[in-house]
Amino acid sequence: MKVWIDCSNSPHPLLFAPIAERLEREGAEILVTARDNAQTAELARMRWSDVVVIGGPSPPGRGPKMRSLAQRIVELARWARHSRPDVALSHNSYAQLVASSWLRIPSMTAMDYEFQPANHVAFRVANRILLPQVLPSDAVRRQGARESKVVRYQGLKEELYLGRFERDPGVLERVGIRRPEGVAVVVARTPPTGATYHQFGNPLFTEALQVLAGQDHVRCLVLPRGAEQVEEVERLGLPNCVVPRGVIDSRSLMCECDLFLGAGGTMTREAALLGVPTFSLFGGKRPAVDRWLEEQGALRPLESADQLTLVRPRERHATDLEALRARARAIEDAFVDATLALVSNRTGAR
Repeated sequence: MKVWIDCSNSPHPLLFAPIAERLEREGAEILVTARDNAQTAELARMRWSDVVVIGGPSPPGRGPKMRSLAQRIVELARWARHSRPDVALSHNSYAQLVASSWLRIPSMTAMDYEFQPANHVAFRVANRILLPQVLPSDAVRRQGARESKVVRYQGLKEELYLGRFERDPGVLERVGIRRPEGVAVVVARTPPTGATYHQFGNPLFTEALQVLAGQDHVRCLVLPRGAEQVEEVERLGLPNCVVPRGVIDSRSLMCECDLFLGAGGTMTREAALLGVPTFSLFGGKRPAVDRWLEEQGALRPLESADQLTLVRPRERHATDLEALRARARAIEDAFVDATLALVSNRTGAR
């Protein structure tokens, strides 16, 4: 039994690592491909030494994006024709889903953002679709997610892997940040500029960094998505902002920081689930998973940079990783059971 996992974005290696381990215990051979985009390939290599890197960053502009996607579909199909996987698994890797459809490989996708335009393609070509319970049924049904295809799970996908890490207490020192008495540390994640669901800038993010820079007791660590964003942040010339080079354990950073500022999705939800005071300034339509976290009091929308004028060190409480692990097991079961069912159906049909 060969299970093909495609990591098309930087959160995916973390997401699929526990699922891959469980499938291996079930006797599966894991085949991994990854796109060389943001830190995706680097993070994938940390978990699978034999990962095959196919494709690169998505270029700006609708036409170049589509050509890049088409090229990756062709290359993935060529690789899969040779490797002969029994099932394909991804978090809305459109290239993998289309390539799998061409080759008649059963495919399963997970997704947690109901406003992603490309869901219309992914949901229609996938054989199984894993969705969090809080996602509205009517929205995903209009995108092609028929009930017969859908598997629901309680909680958020980020819970699947959050409880598995070993906290690194020296992570701030490693990125050049000291925290004497009275200093507050803020971690900020840049916007997913250029993504199909976020085709515009986010000036509020820049305003927020400038407000933080005006507070002498604040140290801000900015986590960019690529070289372009590194240059953009550094051009601002903010003296108390650090932009790290290379891969860093973002979960350990979150545990050490006093406030998290998220202009994207995944890291924002990770911080909220870890109990860190978290603001979201995501520029797209607010997803149901974020609204659910807001209802739990774990996440707040940032509507004005003025909300950040009085950042203070927080009182720290140990994150209950065991509770996260308990919730993760049920989500892991949903992913693994659905994958094995697809393989079983294919084997039975032969």
